[in-house]
Amino acid sequence: MALATGAAGGVILAAHLYFEPRLDRMQAISDKYKADIEVAAAKLALAEKEVASRAEIQYHDRIKVVKEKGDTIIKEVPVYVTPEDASHFGVNIGFVRSYNAAFSGEFTGSPTEFDREPARISLTELANVHAFNASVCRQWREQALGLREFYLQLQQLQ
Repeated sequence: MALATGAAGGVILAAHLYFEPRLDRMQAISDKYKADIEVAAAKLALAEKEVASRAEIQYHDRIKVVKEKGDTIIKEVPVYVTPEDASHFGVNIGFVRSYNAAFSGEFTGSPTEFDREPARISLTELANVHAFNASVCRQWREQALGLREFYLQLQQLQ
């Protein structure tokens, strides 16, 4: 029995002397790896925050420019479509139906006899609405381009 106890003690001592340093070394490597991952994750989070901030600033600047240009164009409508023009030229109901269909994405249906009648919308009003809609479309375009740039910059960080 003493021999078995001594042998078991010897095995434990050998395991302690042989495996413990190896386990300590492996634990140190694992701890360093975890720390490196944490540092890399923190750097990535900071870089993502900087990219997002830069993209947001650029987006707001781009939208502001587009909106200001659109507002200027809307203000200039009376220069290009005078009250005399509006009184000489009219818009019929068919045009209004077609215009609305283009923005809604829905088919206008079959033409009717009423499509030829005046819509009682002045050319000035129509030009203002069209300039506003075009300005909003350009703002959406800038937003989409900005989001695409943001996404590409995020991809480059990884």
